[in-house]
Amino acid sequence: MTRLRQAGGYSIAELMFTLALLTILAAVAYPSLIRAHSNSIEVSSVSSLRMILRAQAVFAATCAGGFYAPSISWLAREGGPGREAFIGPDLDGNIVDRRGYRIRFTAGPAVSTAPRTCNGLGAGRTVRVYFVAADPLETTGPASVGRHFGLNAGGVVFQSPKRVRPVFAGSPPPPAKPLQ
Repeated sequence: MTRLRQAGGYSIAELMFTLALLTILAAVAYPSLIRAHSNSIEVSSVSSLRMILRAQAVFAATCAGGFYAPSISWLAREGGPGREAFIGPDLDGNIVDRRGYRIRFTAGPAVSTAPRTCNGLGAGRTVRVYFVAADPLETTGPASVGRHFGLNAGGVVFQSPKRVRPVFAGSPPPPAKPLQ
C-alpha cells in the first residue's frame, strides 16, 4: 500500500536537498561576482583617468595654446561664452573620491611664457605636464580592489600593485607597468 503525500507539501529531505544545492551554487558564484564587481570598479577608474586626458587634450588644443590646465577645476569651467566646460561636474577637484577610488591630479610647473586661456586662466599659469593617479580607497575585504593606476600627459595608463607616484614624463619605475 502506497502512501499519498498531502497536496502541496514537501518532505524535509527535499527541502534540505534544495537548500544544499542552493548553498553550493552560491558558494561557486560568489567569488566570480566579487571579481566582476572589482573589475567594473577598476574599469570605471581608468575611464575617469581617460576622461581627464581627453579634457586636457581639448583644453590644450582649443583654449590654452598647447598647454594644459594646472587643476581639474579649470577644466570644469566653461570655455568662454556659450561654450561648455571641458569636463563634467563629477570630476571637479584635484582630489575626488569616485566608485571606490581616489583620483588625484598633480600639475607640473607653470610655463611662464604660456598665453592667457579662453576660460580666464591668466598668462603664465598653464602647465606643460601633469599626472593623474587613481588609488583604491579600500585595500582589504571581500569587495576591495588591488590595483593602482596612473596617467601622465603622454597618455599611457599605468597599473601597479603599489601607489604610483607622480611621474610627469616617461614610465614610472617598477613595479608600475603600462596597462594593456
